[in-house]
Amino acid sequence: MSILIKTVRVAGFRGLENIEVVLEQTTILTGMNNSGKTSFLKALQLALGNRQFVSQDDFFIHGSLVSEKIIIDLLIVPIGDDGKRCEDFSEDWEILFTTERIRNDGTDNAFVPIRTIITFDAIKNSYKSQQFILQDWPAFKQNDVDWFDVENSKKISFHFGEVPFFYMDAQRDILEDTKLRSSYLGKMLSKIEYSPKDIKDIEHQIKLLNEKAVSSSDILSNIKTTLKELDTAMDTRSEGIEITPFTKKIRDLNKGLTIYYTDSHDSFSMEYHGMGTRSWSSLLTLKSYIALLSKNAEKEKSVFFPVLAIEEPEAHLHPNAQKKLFGQIDAIAGQKIISTHSPYIAATANLCQIRNFYKDATVTCGRIETDSLTEEEIRKINRQVINTRGEIFFSKVIVFFEGETEEQALPIFAQKHFGKTSVEMGLDFVGVGGYGGYLPFIRFAEVFNIPWLIFSDAENTSEKNIKASVQKQFSKFGSTKNESDCIVFLDDGNDFEKYLIKCGYIKEIELALTNLHSKDYLEKQIKKKDGTNAKRIKTDKTCDACKQSIYKNILRDYSGDDGFKRALYDCITSQKTKYGPAIAEQIIQSKKGLPPKVIALFSKISAILKMEEVEA
Repeated sequence: MSILIKTVRVAGFRGLENIEVVLEQTTILTGMNNSGKTSFLKALQLALGNRQFVSQDDFFIHGSLVSEKIIIDLLIVPIGDDGKRCEDFSEDWEILFTTERIRNDGTDNAFVPIRTIITFDAIKNSYKSQQFILQDWPAFKQNDVDWFDVENSKKISFHFGEVPFFYMDAQRDILEDTKLRSSYLGKMLSKIEYSPKDIKDIEHQIKLLNEKAVSSSDILSNIKTTLKELDTAMDTRSEGIEITPFTKKIRDLNKGLTIYYTDSHDSFSMEYHGMGTRSWSSLLTLKSYIALLSKNAEKEKSVFFPVLAIEEPEAHLHPNAQKKLFGQIDAIAGQKIISTHSPYIAATANLCQIRNFYKDATVTCGRIETDSLTEEEIRKINRQVINTRGEIFFSKVIVFFEGETEEQALPIFAQKHFGKTSVEMGLDFVGVGGYGGYLPFIRFAEVFNIPWLIFSDAENTSEKNIKASVQKQFSKFGSTKNESDCIVFLDDGNDFEKYLIKCGYIKEIELALTNLHSKDYLEKQIKKKDGTNAKRIKTDKTCDACKQSIYKNILRDYSGDDGFKRALYDCITSQKTKYGPAIAEQIIQSKKGLPPKVIALFSKISAILKMEEVEA
């Protein structure tokens, strides 16, 4: 049996006004830059580790108001070997925590609720930290009372060597680690021990090695001979001069430590490797250090539960290396909280391990409660969303749609309308792979608190009713939003290509096609023909293999008042990814302005992002 920090609450710290995060044994924190991930890790450090870095800038600021205190609550629970919560702590953990710190809820589940409060002491002109054991674990908000307004219980210290906290930021470098005694590598090197016999044998071998190195080199021998002249100037009984190319004493071995990585041909010291290898190596030394501490705790028959906070393990690494490193971190003993901007790490983790930070008026943290989903629903979110569109973890707003033309055209329209690229705005346009595929994407965005919109076709034929399907998916999710707030439907009966034609962009479409193709090609594609719109004609030829008749398609009937429009539609839908951006470019260069439904979509986006619209 072991323990787990199940829930962390933070109020009044940096950009975190009031937030609750439920943790797993390994938790992945995703979200855009400046969304609060690092602040959350630093809050953990305040509660469990170093509290010396606090300054006035660490207190939450809202306008001209500054919070008077930082409050961090931790809920520690017992877990079994299967990782699931148990009713009681093991005897060893119970002895460590003591009965005065352990509480029981209404179902007899044991837990330890710890509160850390940091305030400014005007008398001492410094910041002081106090810790309390709460009487219970209050609701996050109940009857308009926030958790941090619940009165403290008994003041008590909490600092156990058995629950050490380790922080590794994104600036790690194994070369720097070899120089610093305070690094995890330096701490391990300082603990190297040998028996007296081993020390004697090793230092004797080093002495022989030094003598051989000097005697075999004319340069070193000449230097040694010349330096002996010091004896004539020093009023001491010198025993001679020694030159030691290799460390003389075993206690100094770590001072000259060099790490080499060897491939199939050559061996290179770490300074010749890139930052990816050096960063990865630094992380692995932390893994080695924790393994050493764990082994020592096992020898002492003591409980041991390390808590690791790691920033951006993906730094400087290619995608496959990122996935492999995540597996190595996940295997470390204890609890790991990892902040990342890597969609590959997010895709490698289990869905239940991901927490997404989103910053709007306040910072919120979303998670998917997988217990409420079926295996098929989880599979769809993993396969259709995370594995293919992992970048949307880091979106400010997501626009979902069905077709390929929208994926090509909408970013071009957006840049024209807002005067910025969608990347600059944190705006992602995401095709869901068909009008029936919205639900997994809606679930993803909704639970991770990422604002989302749907730009939907409205075709209604005997084969499909797109509008009704989208409305059904929206209602199935059970969102508290109104349909009109987050869905923009095209006019009834239209898909995006038909809608552009209906809006009068015929000349722009023609010009786009003409620029892409020769005039003869277009005349063949857009050709009026009298007669019926038959599906196919039987020929006199038969297949050599199966001996059955061979059929051929005939040209569609484009006669009638709307024949040319239908011909245009058939042409531009034949190669959507090719024609979409060309048509969009022609539209934004015209003086007609953007389509009204696109403007309606962009107005919703500007309201969410609080942006000015360049083109109305």
